Amino acid sequence: MRYFLAVAEELHFGRAAMRLYVSQPSLSHQIRKLEETLGTPLFVRSSRRVGLTAAGRMLLENAPSALAALDQAVERTRLAGSGAATTIRLGYTPVANFGTLTALLEALQEEHPDCTIDAREVFSAEIPERICAGELDIGLALAPPPFDGVGSELLRREAVSALLSTRHCLAAAPKIPLAELRDETLLLFPRRLAPAYYDGIVAACQEAGFSPGIRTFEDPPVNAMLARLSGGREIGLAPASFAEHAGNLGTTLTARDVVDPSIAADLSMLWPTNDPSPALASVLAAARRCAERHGWLHDLTA
Repeated sequence: MRYFLAVAEELHFGRAAMRLYVSQPSLSHQIRKLEETLGTPLFVRSSRRVGLTAAGRMLLENAPSALAALDQAVERTRLAGSGAATTIRLGYTPVANFGTLTALLEALQEEHPDCTIDAREVFSAEIPERICAGELDIGLALAPPPFDGVGSELLRREAVSALLSTRHCLAAAPKIPLAELRDETLLLFPRRLAPAYYDGIVAACQEAGFSPGIRTFEDPPVNAMLARLSGGREIGLAPASFAEHAGNLGTTLTARDVVDPSIAADLSMLWPTNDPSPALASVLAAARRCAERHGWLHDLTA
C-alpha cells in the first residue's frame, strides 16, 4: 500500500523507487501483486506517462486513512505489550459504584494516565462468565464464588449496614444487633445477582438464632431497593458504603451499623488467569495500592 501511494503521488515508477529506496523492478513487482490481489489495474502505463485508473483513484482516496488506522493499531499493540497504554474493560457490581469505583478510577488515572478504563455496570454473578468470554478484563464482584479460569483477590472488606426508613422503630438506635432483626422483613438483592453474599446473610441470621424473613426486588436493583425502603417497613442489608450513600440521598432513609462480626461484604477483583499482559498486571497492582491507601482490607473484628 505504501508502494502504491508513492507511485500514485509521483506518477513515475523511477522517482517512486528512488523515494522508497528500492529497485524499480521490485517496486513494479509489488504493484502488480497488489493489482492481482484487488483484481483490477490501478495504473494506466505507457512509454510516456503513468496515470491512475478509476480504481486507482478510489484507492488513493482511501489508502491514507487505512494506513493511518493500521499505524495506530500497531502502536497501540506495542504499547499494550509494554504495559504503557491500553484500554481496560472493567465490569463492576452496582454496590461498588458508591465510593470504591470512584477511588479506584482516580488511582488508575493518576498512576496510568495513558490507560483508558471502559467501566460498565454488571451484576456480580455475571462477571466471571464475561471475563471468560473475553468481554471484560477486570471485574469488581460482591462475594464471588470460585470460577475456572478466573483469578480472584479481595479488594475491600466492609461491614454490612441496615438501611431503613427514618420512621422505623429501630431508626433511633445508633447500632442494631443482628438478633434484633428476627421479627423484621429483610430486603436483599436477588440471590441470582450475588449468591454468596445472599447466602452469607442467611447463614449469619441462622447463627444468631433465627431464620430471616426475606423479600427481594427486581431490576433496576438500586432504585427499586430505595423506593421500597422509603415507603415501607422493610430493612435493607447492604455494604456499608452503599447504605451510607443511600442514607444521605434524602430525609426518608437512614443507615445504621449492624452489630455482628460474622457478616461482611467482600468486594473482590477478578481477572482472566490466561492474560499475562503487563497492562493488566500494572492495573491490578495499582488497585492493590489503592486498597492499602484507603484501608479497605482492615479487620472488621478488631
